[in-house]
Amino acid sequence: MKFKKLSIICTCVLAFAFALTGCQSTGGNQAAGAGTEAVSTAEESVNAYGLKDGTYVATFTTDNSMFHVNEANEDMGILTVENGEMTIHVSLQSKKIVNLFPGTAEDAQKDGAVLLEPTEDTVTYSDGISETVYGFDVPVPAIDEEFDLALIGTKDKWYDHKVVVSNPVPGNDISEFLSSNTGEDAGEAATAAVTESSVEAVSIEGVEDGEYTIDVAMEGGSGRASITSPTALSVIDGKAYAKIEWSSSNYDYMLVDGERFDPINTDGNSVFMIPVTAIDAPMAVVGDTTAMSEPHEIEYELTFDSGSITPAETAE
Repeated sequence: MKFKKLSIICTCVLAFAFALTGCQSTGGNQAAGAGTEAVSTAEESVNAYGLKDGTYVATFTTDNSMFHVNEANEDMGILTVENGEMTIHVSLQSKKIVNLFPGTAEDAQKDGAVLLEPTEDTVTYSDGISETVYGFDVPVPAIDEEFDLALIGTKDKWYDHKVVVSNPVPGNDISEFLSSNTGEDAGEAATAAVTESSVEAVSIEGVEDGEYTIDVAMEGGSGRASITSPTALSVIDGKAYAKIEWSSSNYDYMLVDGERFDPINTDGNSVFMIPVTAIDAPMAVVGDTTAMSEPHEIEYELTFDSGSITPAETAE
């Protein structure tokens, strides 16, 4: 009888010990799982566009000169990345745009559409004068790709627009970014942007990396606009890039092989850094001018003369 009771007691003790071991094992597995999840989360902290969670100064460009970032911020906004999701805050030029909608004008007017409400932002211009304008937090589905953004103004009419967010640089102060990217820094930033574009620039036989000038002729348009010739030519990693200066300050972007390039300056005639896709043959480009009542994209042909290439240091 005593042996039977002892057997029962031992069985209970063993069962308890086994259960305790199992709990510890499960806890260990859970801890290991948590560690794995933490590693996985760390790996996923960079989104599909290579951006870690944080804030960036980014370019925000639109398809219309009547809808753009306030000139004090030079097409810049603050891009916030949180859990991989992106939102850009932009200050507009006035309070005439009262709501935005991340989508089309048609969808903005459907029941249940959630409109973006404005904030009141203070901008300070180069002459020191400050002004209160509307700003918006805009969801960003992609970098360097057009997306729909509808707007409604004080006249209670919706309009469709396309916008692009590009060139994110770590930071949270537009003024500081602009002041640190003047002069040589701005030139370096423009060169970096054009060399990273998807447009394939040509190689020029016998021309090594360096700075040059080259004659360029332009055809197309009304004939009223012109470009400076000779123009600056940069050969980087064997590829050719040209600095195009227009005779007007009204060109707000150029297209090369369908890719948009924005001005690299803020004062004076419009200047662009573009890839050269043809030498000694017509190269098709588009220039968008705001000189008319509405912006117009105008087709041009540029022809770069390889026989005129001169090293910049000896050019007159």
